[in-house]
Amino acid sequence: MSLILYHSPFSTCSQKVRLALAEKGLDYDSRIIELSRQEHLEDWYLAINPNGVVPSLVHNGRPVVDSSVICEYLDDVFPEPALGPRDPLGRAAMRTWMRYFEEVPTTAIRVPSFNKLFAAEIAGMDAAKFDAMTSKMPLRKQFYRQMFSEGCPEQQYRDSLEKLRQCLVRVERQLADGRAYLLGGDFSIADIALVPSAIRMLDLELHELWCDLPRFRAWLDTVQARPSFAVAYFPGSRVRPQPR
Repeated sequence: MSLILYHSPFSTCSQKVRLALAEKGLDYDSRIIELSRQEHLEDWYLAINPNGVVPSLVHNGRPVVDSSVICEYLDDVFPEPALGPRDPLGRAAMRTWMRYFEEVPTTAIRVPSFNKLFAAEIAGMDAAKFDAMTSKMPLRKQFYRQMFSEGCPEQQYRDSLEKLRQCLVRVERQLADGRAYLLGGDFSIADIALVPSAIRMLDLELHELWCDLPRFRAWLDTVQARPSFAVAYFPGSRVRPQPR
């Protein structure tokens, strides 16, 4: 068996897959993709992942792309320990949460991340170099070009925070019956799909979004206490030290 993971330490989608691998206890060959050098846009990498994003998993020479697809693939190929229900209704419930997290927090967190972490770097790039970089992007080209030309509009920033807040309120309701995790007593890919966005919110010091949500705070503490968390979030993989 050969597992190769092409990933970035800071990428939330890479963090998601590293959590799944750690929960499974799987060894893999780690290949760091340097996003600042645009390695994800080089021809050799686009041959593995035509979307030009990280992560990508290569299993016995065959690529699997998209972080959620990779997580479910790992659970199919390496079924123990399970990272989700085996009955169809349970799997459907898990996938419903996964799709919601992909649609809402995963996309919404990009705006404050860009605003607080990458805006100055992008703004300082030479226009010709920036255009050459974005011209090769199969995905999110328009997002980066908008941010380069206009910056992050205040309304867009506020809208993103509103979406993140709505997500956390929904999670708070889901945890209302005392369950430890989104689907009940067992940690699943549904939880894994939310963890990177939640940790990014924590690192960006967006604490006001959940200060009145005790069940979400308990969930956040619980997932960080799992052994897999320290493996997936190795030193240097957070965008800033966790506030104390």
